[in-house]
Amino acid sequence: MATSALTPTAETSEALVEFPDNFLLIDLCGEYDSNLTAIESALGVQILRKGNQLAVIGEEGARTDAVDVLKSLYQRLEAGKSLDHGDIDRELRMGNPGPENPPEAGDQKELFSGARVEIKTRKKLVEPRTDAQKRYVQSLFENELAFGIGPAGTGKTYLAVAVGVNMFIGGHVDRIILSRPAVEAGEKLGYLPGDMKDKVDPYMQPLYDALNDFLPAKQAAKLIEEKRIEIAPLAFMRGRTLSNAFVVLDEAQNATTMQMKMFLTRLGEGSRMVITGDRTQIDLPRGVASGLWDAERLLKSIPKISFNYFTSKDVVRHPLVAAIIEAYEADQP
Repeated sequence: MATSALTPTAETSEALVEFPDNFLLIDLCGEYDSNLTAIESALGVQILRKGNQLAVIGEEGARTDAVDVLKSLYQRLEAGKSLDHGDIDRELRMGNPGPENPPEAGDQKELFSGARVEIKTRKKLVEPRTDAQKRYVQSLFENELAFGIGPAGTGKTYLAVAVGVNMFIGGHVDRIILSRPAVEAGEKLGYLPGDMKDKVDPYMQPLYDALNDFLPAKQAAKLIEEKRIEIAPLAFMRGRTLSNAFVVLDEAQNATTMQMKMFLTRLGEGSRMVITGDRTQIDLPRGVASGLWDAERLLKSIPKISFNYFTSKDVVRHPLVAAIIEAYEADQP
């Protein structure tokens, strides 16, 4: 809880919110009231527990926001969903915008619960935590080719893989293909031991990490063995036509112009393709143009190709990551 107590004044007042289920209230507060502390810190209010009520003390706007967040999180618990730091962060960033028009039966937009966008996978329910992430996820369902461009930690690849797994288990695609250029990030690793898989797997590890978040390990391993999920370097895509697949190219800023053209022209019938990248982290040799820059310049006017942009405000890793990104952006000439 906040260390400095707020006393109701002319500027600040108290709002009482009642929660009927004491067990759910315990989950809402979190261990050692950690969830309440997060809300207090973010909104500048004080939250006190009084039996099965929470008293929120603060200025009117902040107090109203805090009450809305608490009610929304409690409704989440009532619906049988879990509550963790990410859910609190999402609620603080996005709030509860209320219901939208209900989707038509059988439409893929049934994945959208009212104004919320939810991505169901085998292991967890994934929800965007910023407005930009929400628009991005919606564009992945609505467009055959989508770009996600922005700094590290904004969920570009993570959400793309989540949507791919969702579409795969829903029968909308037959395969998932995850790829990235095998480019070293500013250091020479030398020759790596082992066979081809051993040599390229270190470059592909972030894709394995995302995939393992959404599928049980044994199921993921079986699907990879059956080639229904492929994780491979960009160079392995040459000469193929990728049909009925959900295809993700990660770290696309490290693809050359020719590699990007090669990859984009792999798109086949019934497939969806997602290109993610960060224009500030190009690891190509000096003088080699980034294919992501050229794709953005050449394809922006083509209908049904979506470009989605993220900023440091969309970083959902540790809060320090956003501060670090902003510091580097401010230092750019």
